[in-house]
Amino acid sequence: MTAARQQRRSLNIWPGFVDATASLLMVVVFALLFTIIGHLVLSTALSSRDEALAKFKSRVSQLTEMLSMEQAEAAKLRQRLSVKTANLDGANNQLSLQRQTIQDKEKLLAARDAIITDHQNTIATQTEMIKTLGIEIKALIALRDRIKQDLTKEIAAHDVVKQRLQEESALNIKSLAQMELLNRQLEELRQQFAALSNALEIAEKNIADKQTTIDDLGSRLNTALAKKAQKLQKYRSEFFGRLREALSQYPNIRIDGDRFIFPSELLFESGSDKLGRDGVQQVKQLAKTLAEIAKIIPDDIDWILRIDGHTDKRPIVNSPYFQSNWELSSARAISIIREMINNGIPANRMVAAGFAEYHPVATANTPEAYARNRRIELKLSSR
Repeated sequence: MTAARQQRRSLNIWPGFVDATASLLMVVVFALLFTIIGHLVLSTALSSRDEALAKFKSRVSQLTEMLSMEQAEAAKLRQRLSVKTANLDGANNQLSLQRQTIQDKEKLLAARDAIITDHQNTIATQTEMIKTLGIEIKALIALRDRIKQDLTKEIAAHDVVKQRLQEESALNIKSLAQMELLNRQLEELRQQFAALSNALEIAEKNIADKQTTIDDLGSRLNTALAKKAQKLQKYRSEFFGRLREALSQYPNIRIDGDRFIFPSELLFESGSDKLGRDGVQQVKQLAKTLAEIAKIIPDDIDWILRIDGHTDKRPIVNSPYFQSNWELSSARAISIIREMINNGIPANRMVAAGFAEYHPVATANTPEAYARNRRIELKLSSR
C-alpha cells in the first residue's frame, strides 16, 4: 500500500515541471519580442532624424549659394556705380571748363550751347541709369527680405532640430558635432546678410548724391537757356517795333502778343496764292526791316521767322489749283517766303506752316468772322 502511494507521487511531478518550463519559455519569448520592437522603434527614430539633418544641410547649402550670387551682383553694382561716378565727375569738369570759357569769350556761346546739349543728353542718360539702378536695388531689397524670411524659417527649423538633437545627445554624440557645425554656418550666413544690407545702404546713398548733382546741372542749363531767350526777346521787340512803324499806314494789321497778323485780302486775292501788287510791297518792307535787324542779331542766336497761313472754314469749290484749305494756307505762306528770299532773307531763317481753318480767332458764321480768320501770321522765334 505504501509502495503504491510512493509510485503515484513520483508520477505526479512531471506535469508541474512541464508547466514551469512552458511559463519560462513564454517569458523568454516575450522578452525577445520586446527587445526587437524597441530596436525597430529606435532605428526608425534615428533614420527620421538623419533624413531631417540631410534636408537641413541641403537647404543651408542652397542659401549659401544664393548669398554668394547676391555678393557677386553687389560687386557688379558697386563697379557700375564707380563707372557712373567717374563719368559724372568728367561731365562736371567739362561743364566747369565751358563756364570759364563763356566768361572769358562771349563769342563762344554757340560752342557752349552745343556742350550744354550734350550734357542734357548725358543727364537724361544718367537719369535713366539711376532709375534702372533704383529698380535693381528694389529687387535686391526684396531678395534680401525674402532671404531674411527664409533664414528665419530655417533658424526656427534649426532650433527644432537642435532641441531634438539635445534630447537625443545621450544616444548619438556625433549629432552634437553636426549641430555645432550648423550653428557656425548660420552665424556666417547672418554676417553675410549684414554685409549685403550695408552694401545696399551705401548704393542708395550714392544714388541720392548723384540725383542732387543732376538737379544742379539742370538748374544751370535752364539758367543758360533763359539768358538766351532774353536776348532773342530783345531783338524780337526791336523787330516788331520797326515793323509797326513801317506798317502804321495799314490799320487792318493787328499785333497779338508776339505775332503780327495780316488780313489775307491785304496780300492775296480771294482763293489765290499769288501776291498782289500791294502784297509784294508789304513783303518787301517786311524783308527790309528784318534784314536790318538780322545784321545786329548775334550769330549764336539761332532765330527763324515763322509764317503761318490760315483760312476760314468754308470749303474750296471747283478750284483747279487747291483741293482743300490745307493746300491754300500752305501755298500762301510759301509764296511769302519766296518773295522774302528774293529780297535777300536767307531761306534757312524762315519756315512756312499751313493751318487751314482749324485755328480760328472768331467762331461766328458771319462775313466779319470769316474775314478775321483769313489771315497771315508772322512770328520771330528761336529754332
